[in-house]
Amino acid sequence: MKLSLLSKILLSTSIFITALLALTGWFVQDQVLRAMSQNLESEAQSSFRAYESLWHARADLLRSVSLALSNMSDVRAAFGTNDQATIRDTAAEIWMKISQTDALFMVTDPHGRVIASLGGGAELGDRIPAVLEAARNFPAQTNGFVLQNLRLYQMVVTPVYVATGRGPGLLNVLVAGYLVDNKVANDLKVRTGGSDFVFLAGGKPVASTLSSPDLPDPKQFLVIGRPLLDMRNGTVGQILVVRSFAAVRQRIAALKANLILTWIAAILVALGGSYLLARRILDPVKQLDRAAERIARQEYQTRVPKGGNDELGRLSDTFNAMCRSIQEARQELIRQEQISTIGRLSTSIVHDLRNPLAAIYGGAEMLMDAELTDSQVKRLAANIYRSSRAVKDLLQDLVDVSRQRVHPAEACRLRDVIEAAVESHAADASLQGVGILVDVPEELEIPMERARMERVFLNLIGNALEAMPQGGEIRLSAERGERQVLVQVEDTGPGIPEGVRARLFQPFVTSGKKNGLGLGLALSRQTVLDHGGDLWVDAEAHAGARFWVRLPG
Repeated sequence: MKLSLLSKILLSTSIFITALLALTGWFVQDQVLRAMSQNLESEAQSSFRAYESLWHARADLLRSVSLALSNMSDVRAAFGTNDQATIRDTAAEIWMKISQTDALFMVTDPHGRVIASLGGGAELGDRIPAVLEAARNFPAQTNGFVLQNLRLYQMVVTPVYVATGRGPGLLNVLVAGYLVDNKVANDLKVRTGGSDFVFLAGGKPVASTLSSPDLPDPKQFLVIGRPLLDMRNGTVGQILVVRSFAAVRQRIAALKANLILTWIAAILVALGGSYLLARRILDPVKQLDRAAERIARQEYQTRVPKGGNDELGRLSDTFNAMCRSIQEARQELIRQEQISTIGRLSTSIVHDLRNPLAAIYGGAEMLMDAELTDSQVKRLAANIYRSSRAVKDLLQDLVDVSRQRVHPAEACRLRDVIEAAVESHAADASLQGVGILVDVPEELEIPMERARMERVFLNLIGNALEAMPQGGEIRLSAERGERQVLVQVEDTGPGIPEGVRARLFQPFVTSGKKNGLGLGLALSRQTVLDHGGDLWVDAEAHAGARFWVRLPG
């Protein structure tokens, strides 16, 4: 990604903070949810304890009232008459004085048949099966839940004994209790701090504080149950304490909203702080970056402002020291290269001037010391003229290349230019046993600087001769193409090494020559480039060397 360093810092900071806050939010939400769930369960358990305390208090009240009635002489006397009207009137009068109005009260015989019924007991019918279930615990009182006529009751069964000649005798049984209905459930809800209650019997709700008659959904409510025991300690039903998850969900939703707002605020604050700090830190880095660009453009005098005592300050000092070292090393390198170039150029010029000067010196010596015919004098004079002109042209080429000076072109026949170069090397080629073949059409005429182009072919032929001291063949051919002329110069020598081929036209690069310093091909290619063409070596030549000269035509 092509992002700036500042953008990368801000992006990584935002991603890190987002991930950290998401993890923190998840952890906080999980802990809050656990705490709320535990608190909800604790509240439900507390509601159960309050229910048990209240329910035991009600049962204790029924037991105490029933026990008090069973011990009253008036009640015993009335029970001894076996007259239902007397028993009903006596029990009712005393019950109304000492009991609660919402409780039911019945007097039964030892077999559970109802003798007298007060406070809603008529709904139970004329027989109470719970009396027979409690009989095994007589003479002790027995309490428990009873399901009768699809209604749930909490009952206390109290036996009434009298003394007989054969010991205590069971006269009657007192049955006191409460109907477990929605009123009782709502009273429990009020007394236990708002928990909902559901009483189940036969798998169906018989009393509930919930608005729905169905069983509570475990996904929407926390439900804790306890069994309801009958007179024999068997399970007759179940009581459920229900706490809704709605409040917990509302708190979790509010917590999520607060976490999101906190996350947004933290992201904005963190990004703002990161942006300011990153910009302050990255300013020296940007200065180093811009300075490095100028150094890449060879502006070695570039320096960056001195930093502080931290890592970036030390980096700035090191960068400035590096720039000074590069600048000093470059100046020293330029000085050494100038000295080296002057030496190599002087040697090259001496080498290139040696042959024509030798020809001039030899010709002048023969003119002075030998008696020559007019034709010999004329030939020696021509050689001296050509050699001196070659020296002049070589010196002029060096000046033109250094000053990038170009002379006007003139129309010349290409074959004449090539044959003039071949004639200059004819004697050396004959001595080495090298044949030179020229296959250039007579009519091929193109504009060029004749002297400079002649030296191009002189250099190519001379290089080929130096590469074939044991003989061989040089072939020069040309053909006209579309708006250009291609000249091919090839030989049967050893060819050009692969390692030199890529640098062949650079100054001071040479191969296979005893005294060459590598300026000839560099100057020749520059001459062809000045003519609007190009000079290159054929990389696909399998034997010998093959050069191509392209000229506009």
